[in-house]
Amino acid sequence: MKKYNVLILTDHTFHSNENSVYAIANALSKHSSVHFVDIASKGNSNNDKFFLHFKSNSIWATRVNENFSYSKDGLYFRQNIMEVTISSYDLILLRLPPPISKPFFDFLTLKFRNQYFINNPSGIYDTGSKAFLMNFEHVCPPMKICNSIEDIKQFKSQFPIVLKPFREYGGKGIVRIDGDSVWEGNSRISYNEYIKNLKNKPITYLGVKFLKNVKEGDKRIIVVNGKILGASLRLPAQNSWICNVAMGGSSQLSEIDEEENEIVSTINPILSKMGIVMYGLDTLMDDNGKRVLSEINTTSIGGLPQIAKQRNLPLVEEAVELILQYFIKNRRNAN
Repeated sequence: MKKYNVLILTDHTFHSNENSVYAIANALSKHSSVHFVDIASKGNSNNDKFFLHFKSNSIWATRVNENFSYSKDGLYFRQNIMEVTISSYDLILLRLPPPISKPFFDFLTLKFRNQYFINNPSGIYDTGSKAFLMNFEHVCPPMKICNSIEDIKQFKSQFPIVLKPFREYGGKGIVRIDGDSVWEGNSRISYNEYIKNLKNKPITYLGVKFLKNVKEGDKRIIVVNGKILGASLRLPAQNSWICNVAMGGSSQLSEIDEEENEIVSTINPILSKMGIVMYGLDTLMDDNGKRVLSEINTTSIGGLPQIAKQRNLPLVEEAVELILQYFIKNRRNAN
């Protein structure tokens, strides 16, 4: 049986002990179809030529073994590092935090044509814009691309709205507009003041109807190769309307309902064709009590080890199996 060499690209300076890359790397290294797993970090200055200047065919990496685990000082990423060539790997997993520049994705795609990436770099970039959700309007709340003050004015005249910058993440830059009031986080300013601040600035927002049931939580659903592996419900912090753990919210285990199964069935064929194998999607409760799609995350998807622990199921190992099944099948078809 053929065994594959795997490289993981990450940035350990953004890691915490909750980061799923450690569990995924360990599960990959133990899989019967994997020869070895190496991991390279953008946080290692030796890799600046690769990650920042897009000029190198090699990278400094370290091998994943039984001691591979998170440490606050990132010691593992500085010990036993070796220079390796990208072409020596069959599969490369991208586990980099956003934002990731388009030139870097283009560099990967053009320079390393014979390597298989999961997720696909161009697929990550195309799905990374909030505007991508416009492809699925029928399973989302009412939305509008807002490229001007007039667009914002017209959309907010219908109902309270939320404006999301196309390429921000983690709840950054989101504002809520309700009549003459605008909230940036929990800070309130007048609509006129907000518009005044927008003048002479580029306007690229996805406008979304603000849903009154936001307190019901934002559900993150993790999908690998078309299979739903689990979900967690993220609740907003007290007196907040943003369901983000990094902004003080909380998270708890959750179940998938019928609407969410339909959402996955709707978006997965398109994402799969784009080379998106593992992703997280977020749903909110709309004003009629129905779950609707609010976000798609295809970069560095977290939460699976925590769900696996809560459910006492080997979900990380299952995710690795599904990733390798997708890779082996599509690699065979490509050849």
